[in-house]
Amino acid sequence: MTSSPSVVIVDDHALFRAGVRAELDGRLEILGDAAEVEAAVRLIGEQKPDVVLLDVHMPGGGGVEVIRRVLTARPTQRFLALSVSDAAEDVIAVVRAGARGYVTKSISGPELVEAVTRVHGGDAVFSPRLAGFVLDAFAGQLAPEQVDPELDLLTPREREVLQHLARGYMYKEIALRLHISAKTVEAHVSAVLRKLQLSNRHELSRWAVERRLID
Repeated sequence: MTSSPSVVIVDDHALFRAGVRAELDGRLEILGDAAEVEAAVRLIGEQKPDVVLLDVHMPGGGGVEVIRRVLTARPTQRFLALSVSDAAEDVIAVVRAGARGYVTKSISGPELVEAVTRVHGGDAVFSPRLAGFVLDAFAGQLAPEQVDPELDLLTPREREVLQHLARGYMYKEIALRLHISAKTVEAHVSAVLRKLQLSNRHELSRWAVERRLID
């Protein structure tokens, strides 16, 4: 039997956090909750949940700031926004930051469990009317990327290294998996950074995720 996904709940309203806990208790593994950005980043780093349930509007930068800071250290972390807001700008901002989905607080308990499970499995999940915002916002960008000139710059080996890097492996681990030296891995990473005009590992990971090079 497959174990339930683990979650951390991030929302600045204590009553709402308690309500979500009550709805999810026994259905998902709840690792903790947080009320503001600093505590959320720390908790997620410590507990490493499968999915973070995240409010959009909070003091200190909100959900977008939590996502940005967590992904710097943990680029494969999955986020599901859970907000009272159904404004297009909120949906687009949190998806651009790295969330895998966005549902509103009118969602039922069983629907929320299903949404978390699907996000954990790699799906993108949106409340019905919100999906249109995302499609409209990204449609113009996605069309030209079907033939991606940047991706074509990379050799097959460089793509392999990039995929492993984006999954969170260290240079030595990548070297073992690909049967090459750590120095060679480092050289490939440097080449990829140069070709894509990116400056660090986090940007490479985001680049790979945006182009769906990893699951």
